[in-house]
Amino acid sequence: MVPVRHLRSFQSTEAMSEPSDRANPSAADPPVEGAISRRAGGALRTTNNRALVVGNSDGIGLEFTRRLLQTGWDVTGVSRRAVNLDHEQYRHVVVDIRSPEFCGELVKLCEAPFGLCVYCAGIGEAFDPTGLDADAATVHVNFLGMVQTAAAVVPAMVAAGQGHFIGLSSIGDGVSPDAPAYSASKAGVSSYLEGLALALRPHGVYVSNVRFGFVDTKMAKSPVKPMMISVDRACAVLARVVRDRPAVSSYPKRMAALVWLVNLWTALRVKLA
Repeated sequence: MVPVRHLRSFQSTEAMSEPSDRANPSAADPPVEGAISRRAGGALRTTNNRALVVGNSDGIGLEFTRRLLQTGWDVTGVSRRAVNLDHEQYRHVVVDIRSPEFCGELVKLCEAPFGLCVYCAGIGEAFDPTGLDADAATVHVNFLGMVQTAAAVVPAMVAAGQGHFIGLSSIGDGVSPDAPAYSASKAGVSSYLEGLALALRPHGVYVSNVRFGFVDTKMAKSPVKPMMISVDRACAVLARVVRDRPAVSSYPKRMAALVWLVNLWTALRVKLA
């Protein structure tokens, strides 16, 4: 378990907003209600209603898949376990992100381009100094799997001149002595996604880095979970991200501000170590 003083949440999703979120983390949280629409301000964002959700066997990934289906998207889900979803517009592929077959399955799925891709997969455990075997798995699932997904999905989006790639990072994407692999993997996710956002925007492709705090899922393992939000609230934030396509968003913002202060103290500890 992670001591609450380090404010690290082991979860697979986090929310996003405009780049100003990092510069002004104390700003008030905006409303998050809204449908998962391909339109914004009356303009059609994308003509492609095919969505890929990676890591949707439970939690935010599963609930967001349901919401996409309810609003007319054709959804393909990828996870290591089967999902109990019976819908004419849903297809599911069972494959482990860490398996050699993962990249091949993605390539086959992307023979036709997706208009939206949401990477929800994530794992994390507290640091165990007697064995670091779990660290490699954490980095693989949280970061490398997302990069592999982008490598399969993004080229077709670029060719089509439209698309939206969303990755779920974390407010806890700084340095953490309690969960160094988890925090490092999320730092990689945030940096990579924000770099892609700048690189791909001229090609008509949007990239969003979503940074959540504690979400009420099995991944929230800390005994104390300040400002924890429900899965429903997290999915409402994601719906807003699909609608507005920001480069980066953190939710709740008060939690982001608190973690920002903790990160300053952690950085000082590192310099004095």
